Formats: sequence, structure tokens, C-alpha cells
Amino acid sequence: MQSVERDVADEWRVGPYRPGRRRRCHASLRRCRSHHLRHGRSLYVGKTLASFFFWALRDDVSFSFHLWDGPAEDLYGIFINRVRRERPPEFLDKVRGLTKWVPPPVKMTSSIVRESIDVSRRRMDVPCLDMLQFHWWDYSNPGYLDALNHLTDLKEEGKIKTVALTNFDTERLRIILENGIPVVSNQVQHSVVDMRPQQKMAELCQLTGVKLITYGTVMGGLLSEKFLDTNLSIPFAGPPLNTPSLQKYKRMVDAWGGWSQFQVLLQTLKRIASKHGVSIPVVAVRYILDQPAVAGSMIGVRLGLAEHIQDTNAIFMLSLDEDDVNSIQEVTKKGKDLLGVIGDCGDEYRR
Repeated sequence: MQSVERDVADEWRVGPYRPGRRRRCHASLRRCRSHHLRHGRSLYVGKTLASFFFWALRDDVSFSFHLWDGPAEDLYGIFINRVRRERPPEFLDKVRGLTKWVPPPVKMTSSIVRESIDVSRRRMDVPCLDMLQFHWWDYSNPGYLDALNHLTDLKEEGKIKTVALTNFDTERLRIILENGIPVVSNQVQHSVVDMRPQQKMAELCQLTGVKLITYGTVMGGLLSEKFLDTNLSIPFAGPPLNTPSLQKYKRMVDAWGGWSQFQVLLQTLKRIASKHGVSIPVVAVRYILDQPAVAGSMIGVRLGLAEHIQDTNAIFMLSLDEDDVNSIQEVTKKGKDLLGVIGDCGDEYRR
């Protein structure tokens, strides 16, 4: 059995990393570059800015993006300038921009860190980043501690409000905290299928006050009615896995228990969703938001195409009862231990 699990883990490797008050859902701006190239700059910018304003008008919102997401940071800069010109000052308090920095694992000097953060500040046109989420590829190189110390210096200078992590494991999170680096959160993959964060990391987070921000919570759309009662083993019998996210999370399903077991989970989630008058993704996200140490969940959107507004609102209205939780756990406990198959949080990107 151990060798079988190792084969699954090796097959599951995903290659180069391509990241993305009340518990909050985040609008994640992805695929900016491809959308930009397909539709042309002026049309794309206009539609994106309109979507920015639409989301910003819907109470508190956080926009999360990355340097490699095409012009995402630049678009945020255009948007925030329009807010300054066209909206009252208090409107700015409702909007936050979260960005990431994933440097190569080289020697981290103060000048390298400072110059990189200045790039994001210029592109987003802000004197201070609301949150800088940091990722590091190679744990054998302890330069991540140098980088985080320099980021902490920039925080003290007022150039970053909060320093956070992305896809760090429990051991490295403990080392970072023991070195007195004040990180506020760790962004990790976490879903009703992937419960690894609750096995080790959540306990450390509860002891130290660090919060978890989750992604992959609806598994790229696999946790939805679209894939309920489908058989992907028959060519063209089910919805196509036509995005990198769907393909990635299908591998996660294979590692966890396979498509038949996943169908049992979807059927269980559907019964709960029907009971509460909501959809499968709403139940899936609510379940994770209710887990220890989880502060928020990132819901990926494709601006103007799939924004999930109704479902996002429904998440905050839903309360799962004891029977709901027991029904979900009865199914998930039959899946494989992904901590043993894949490793701790973020290990899938470092194999």
C-alpha cells in the first residue's frame, strides 16, 4: 500500500508553482495575461475596471493577485486612482489589495527585497502594500528567513502593512515564528477533500494567532453540480477538464480516493445544499470557513464571465448543523490520508 501511495504522490506532482472583521471571501484575479491578449487592451481594461468597481461596492472586498498574472497589479493601480478621484475617502477603507512575491532562492539582500517590493508599490500606485504574501521554493536554502526579515524592516518603514506567507509547511512556519518574524497568515490549499491543514498546521496557528487563508476550496469547480453524477472514465461523457485548475484538482481527487468516491462526496454535499436551498460550492466553502484557524477563503473569479456573486453572498447566510458536518465527515474519513500521500501544505509544489 505504501508503494501505491508513493506512485500516486509522484504522479500528482504539478511542476512549477503558479499561485493565486468576518471571515471573508476574496476575489482572485487570474488569467489576466491570456484574457488581455485575446480581447485587446482597451476593451479588457474597461471591463476589468467596471468589475473592480462592482465588487468594491459590495461591502468589504479584497483583491488578490500576483506579478505573473499579466497586468493585474497595474490594473489595480488604475482602479485605485479612479477611486481616489471619483469616490469619497471612506470608500478606500473598503478595498484591499493583496499581492505576492515569489523570488528565486538566491541570497536575499536588503536591496533585492526592497527593489522587488518597490515594483509592486509602483504598479499598484500605493505608498504601502496592504499585504505582501511571500513564497519560497527551496527549504534547503534558509534565505527565506533573510527575505522575511527584510520584509519586516519594510513593514516597520510603512511600506507594507502586513507580511504573510503562501504555501509554507508547518515546520517552516514554526521556524519563522521562532525567529520573531510577525507573519499574520499562511495561504494554503484546503478543501473538503484536502484537509491537510487541519492535521498539523491549524494547531500551531491556534497557538500563535496565525490565520489560514484557503484556496482550492471548490477545487477549480469540481465541487459543484456540474460534475455531479458524471463518469469521466468514458470519453466525452462528462464535462471537459479544460482548465489547468480542473486538471490539477482531478489529480487531487485521484490521490484522495478516485472519482467514484468523489461522487459519493458530491451526492452528500448536494443533499445538504438542497436542504438549505443553496449550491454545492456554498456548502463546500462554508465547511472550510468553519474549520479552526481559517480566516478566509479565496474564490477564483473570471471577471465578466464567472463571478459567483449569488453563491458568495449565500456563504455568509449558511450555517451548517451537526448532522451536516457529521454527514460530510462520514464520507471524507473514507479517503486516503493526503498528508501521508502528498506531504504537508505546499509540499506538492516542492517534489
